[in-house]
Amino acid sequence: MAPRSVLFVLFDDLQSLDLTGPMEVFTGANLCLRSQREEPLYELRTASLGGAPVRSSSGLRITPDADLTDEPTPDILIVPGGHGAHSDNPALVEWLRDNGRKAGLLVSVCSGAYLLAEAGLLDGRRVTTHWDYADRLAARHPEVTVDAEPIFIRDGDDLATSAGVTAGIDLALDLVERDLGHQVALTIARHLVVFLRRPGNQSQFSAQLAAQIAHREPLRDVQRWIAERPDADLSVEALAKRAHLSPRQFARSFTAEVGMTPGRYVDLTRLEAARRRLEDTRDGIAATAKACGYGTPEAMRRAFVRVLDLSPAEYRRRYS
Repeated sequence: MAPRSVLFVLFDDLQSLDLTGPMEVFTGANLCLRSQREEPLYELRTASLGGAPVRSSSGLRITPDADLTDEPTPDILIVPGGHGAHSDNPALVEWLRDNGRKAGLLVSVCSGAYLLAEAGLLDGRRVTTHWDYADRLAARHPEVTVDAEPIFIRDGDDLATSAGVTAGIDLALDLVERDLGHQVALTIARHLVVFLRRPGNQSQFSAQLAAQIAHREPLRDVQRWIAERPDADLSVEALAKRAHLSPRQFARSFTAEVGMTPGRYVDLTRLEAARRRLEDTRDGIAATAKACGYGTPEAMRRAFVRVLDLSPAEYRRRYS
């Protein structure tokens, strides 16, 4: 495979992990191939307008390799997010408008999608971004189809967008897997100590990420109980009894304090427990379904297809 040029766009107030996360993935791929080829497969470059150093939102000072205006068209052009992506930056938007479509693959991480949308590069496309920014992006650019659910989206062969921060790592792993296969991507993920590789259509709204921690101890105890015993009776009535509340009081209080209904929280927790078992154990599908609280393997299959668009067996083949 011929070397692939990867250019990262730098600007002030970017989110440093949006930059360094994908860079580490591509670097990991180069290290995996070191015994097979002398030159790196992914040629990584960073550039800013004028070649000036930039400062990330965390205060990290980054010196780019080059001036954007001097860089040749890359195979992969990656635009990170951060507060700077929302700032008035007409010169950068103009550069993206003039050069973005020339890249073989245009990629945004987190709110980097804002810059691409401002440049008109997302018109008529389906994209994602950090869930906290999705509504604002959709309102500002109604010509763009914004889906806040997946952690990343490939829309055709020339555009990929990802959700917040660490989702950029998942997207980069997906790009590497398409080039080099699942085993290389899995090896990189393990070296980075990330939880394997999440499929792009996995929701940003897992129980642990989306839910709030309840204010009151009885409800926090219920949250712990659900996570530790997904195979238990987790009906509203049973959980309400544990919290010493009536079912109606419990459902109302849980939803208000956790940010989702008890049923939704239980569904997401069971799905995550099943995913972990499929990835980390040799338990059969029926045993996994029983251990995670699904009445039947078919009930677990429906839950997987609804959220991940994969059956449990397909999920295990891809991610175990």
